[in-house]
Amino acid sequence: MTDPGAAAEPWRAEVDALAARARQALEAVLPPPEVPPARIHEAMRYSALAGGKLLRPVLVMAAARCVGGPAALTPAVERAAAAVELVHTYSLIHDDLPAMDDDAMRRGQPANHVVFGEAMAILAGDALLTLAFEVLADLPRWGVDPAVAVQVAAELARAAGTQGLIGGQVDDLAATRGAPVDLATLRSIHRRKTGALFCACVRIGARLGGADAAALEALTAYATAFGEAFQIVDDILDVTGDEAELGKPVGSDARRGKVTVPGLVGLEAARRMAAEATERAVASLQPLGQRAAVLAWLARSLLQRRR
Repeated sequence: MTDPGAAAEPWRAEVDALAARARQALEAVLPPPEVPPARIHEAMRYSALAGGKLLRPVLVMAAARCVGGPAALTPAVERAAAAVELVHTYSLIHDDLPAMDDDAMRRGQPANHVVFGEAMAILAGDALLTLAFEVLADLPRWGVDPAVAVQVAAELARAAGTQGLIGGQVDDLAATRGAPVDLATLRSIHRRKTGALFCACVRIGARLGGADAAALEALTAYATAFGEAFQIVDDILDVTGDEAELGKPVGSDARRGKVTVPGLVGLEAARRMAAEATERAVASLQPLGQRAAVLAWLARSLLQRRR
């Protein structure tokens, strides 16, 4: 297999195009700001359209195209990709709350609770989460087999629940409050808090694109390693990153006493671990050949990530 990460610029342009489609899909599924109750819709849109990388919806669409070709990029896939971003945004709003991570900035702007107040931020997060499943429940109207739509909804629900994102956050909070954490425990937290949603993205796209069992297995292995690399790099950036580029304060992990990979093994070892996870992600795509070029490029781009 030719190294799909070698020719960067064509893949960057494709990823940018997918991100633009994701943003259009988000605009389409979010309630208009003037529809009553306007304040909650304004709060939802404030965070969902704040200019994030849209990496998760891009992964949904790239996985669908990987297994189903260009024809797989249907409006249904775009809407499913938007649903994933709604769940991600809900999690960010709630993570930033004073009861959680107590962060005042997100994506280069004041956090939702700073602008709208804590009560409205909680409701905005709740509304984004419920809207995501409303969007998925509507997929049969967009041509998706109802059985596949159920599988897709189940993928996202599992990733967002107590065995995924929420469970990871519970253990992350416990670790911040002094519970002992070794590297194996930290990896478990990361697999759930960060990695589970990445796995759901890729598996949702694969299911909507018509993946067979072998392709679904390969893409799941890719997403698992991708999520590991992403979180390690995120931990590294909290130590070494530039606040203006990140769009949020650096050093917040250390201030909160949060256990991170660099904190446990040191920066250089953390960088090696990120590189190893990236290589595992790319290697997992081998059975899919050049069809997986964009996914491979996305994995390799993690090591150059600055925000």
